Amino acid sequence: MKGNQSWIAEFILLGFQLSEDMELLLFVIFILLYTFNLLANGMILGLISLEPRLHTPMYYFLSHLAIIVAYASSHLPNMLENLVKHKKTISY
Repeated sequence: MKGNQSWIAEFILLGFQLSEDMELLLFVIFILLYTFNLLANGMILGLISLEPRLHTPMYYFLSHLAIIVAYASSHLPNMLENLVKHKKTISY
């Protein structure tokens, strides 16, 4: 006996069943929040790199925090895709 031979490529998300209007509203809200978040982090990085007085350890760590926050929010585009395409799956 070789054991379980099944292979899972994706998971189906079951949650609250929302109407298309509500999904569109959530999409608009989250895309605006995501865009403002990326713009704000970009402004922080730009200001820190352009202003010589901000080349101190505190701002060095603040710039790295902005990078980490932008990197950690990488799951949001996948959620937005699920809202628009009505595809309720995520990859393994």
